[in-house]
Amino acid sequence: MESVRDVRLLPKAHLHLHFTGSMRPSTLMELADKYGVHLPEALQGGEPPKLRATDERGWFRFQRLYDIARSCLRSEDDIRRLVREAAEEDVRDGSRWLEIQVDPTSYAPRLGGLIPALEIILDAVETASRDTGLGMRVLVAANRMKHPLDARTLARLAVRYADRGVVGFGLSNDERRGLARDFDRAFEIAREGGLLAAPHGGELTGPSSVRDCLDDLHAARVGHGVRAAEDPRLLRKLAERGVTCEVCPSSNVALGVYDKPGDVPLRTLFEAGVPIALGADDPLLFGSRLAAQYELAREHHAFTDAELAELARQSVRGSAAPADVRAGLLADIDAWLAPTG
Repeated sequence: MESVRDVRLLPKAHLHLHFTGSMRPSTLMELADKYGVHLPEALQGGEPPKLRATDERGWFRFQRLYDIARSCLRSEDDIRRLVREAAEEDVRDGSRWLEIQVDPTSYAPRLGGLIPALEIILDAVETASRDTGLGMRVLVAANRMKHPLDARTLARLAVRYADRGVVGFGLSNDERRGLARDFDRAFEIAREGGLLAAPHGGELTGPSSVRDCLDDLHAARVGHGVRAAEDPRLLRKLAERGVTCEVCPSSNVALGVYDKPGDVPLRTLFEAGVPIALGADDPLLFGSRLAAQYELAREHHAFTDAELAELARQSVRGSAAPADVRAGLLADIDAWLAPTG
């Protein structure tokens, strides 16, 4: 019988973690008390709220909870605390490389503007990386609900800070709103500036959303991408191009994309040769962090330790980590898998 190794000790990269959503529940409650923000019952008590975002009303509720949590981040100290604690949680789960995703326009009004907000975030990331030993970078994400010109502004800003820790450009929020091709110029700006393209797709809508990310935005990674499992030709395309899907199983179930963990098509993607990077998405709202996604793969999809190690390798290969960091991580993954005693 195969020994079961501790997935928290498995070196891995974390490529799908949203900024506010990375917050500890205890930190949210402390900050809400500090600023006199009334938290709805769903955000009290440290338990994840019951969500189902597959219809407009459900998504609105999810977004409202997220916005309330974000309103509790008001100062530079709050930003630094969030980043430090996110890094500490990732290290605890065996992450060795984290690309945290943020839309700086959400924080700009309280931090002195768009440029100061991004500079504060990048400085916090640099400090947290140095203090915890976690390789850490930033993916700037535009909001699909806003005008494409706003996305172009963010893309130019992201490129400007490519030498300060920004490694990618994304597109988040409700993919049922705004066509991917409306944002093609923003992604062209980002790619020309050397940034990795990683838009969300294939979560709330079907395979066509993933296809649009590939054809219109030339995605190197796709946030979620799970609905590609419904189209065998699309699976082959993802595998052939080596496009990594940032799969977030707990998030998919919490938002009602799938009814239960066993329904997430993790095995389908894996066996089709589609690179996968497991992610926690928004632990504040979904109740579990990175290591739990690997446990879910083991428990509900019968992934062996060798297969879990391959998932970890795929997360590293899909990252923007420098070549020497990747090589070290891949060697350490092999060491985790090696027989002991």
